Amino acid sequence: MVILGIDPGYAIVGYGLVRLHHSRYHPLEHGAIVTKAGEAFPRRLEIIADAMTELLAQGKPDAVAVEKLFFQNNKTTAIQVAEARGVILLAVQKAGVPIYEYTPLQVKQAVTGYGQAKKPQVMEMTRRLLCLKEMPKLDDTADALAMAICHGQAAGSALRQELLQGRMASRPAWGGKGGTRNAL
Repeated sequence: MVILGIDPGYAIVGYGLVRLHHSRYHPLEHGAIVTKAGEAFPRRLEIIADAMTELLAQGKPDAVAVEKLFFQNNKTTAIQVAEARGVILLAVQKAGVPIYEYTPLQVKQAVTGYGQAKKPQVMEMTRRLLCLKEMPKLDDTADALAMAICHGQAAGSALRQELLQGRMASRPAWGGKGGTRNAL
């Protein structure tokens, strides 16, 4: 499964494309979509939309994991980030890729096993799980990679994936050549 993790923003959109294969994570590509502060806001949204469309077409992810927004103070920033996030979600929807949303608490829990982990702990576990020599310089990119890992952990076992994809429907329940199982 190829997972695209996204850390939404309007100045910097972090992304991380990760392959999950046999319970191992393999980084494929990571980086950031950066817009200039002096650009008109609608132009910044257009840059994000175009870059996301290109990233989705080239990376061909099976799933996209996006951070749920949580803001306490600055409502203006919250609105702009929400608008950028909307552009991102629209690009993903138009590409026909399933979207999954996770809170920062869920990401910390999935990556470190502890929902109250600090950012350096999350970054170190992300680095280890991806076998990276060092983490990307931008926190947004590191957060996006952690988001992808979170979805990989949440996606569950291979058996669950097969059940979700309907592959088990054609297999006999007990691995035999067919038949029924009597209730006890």
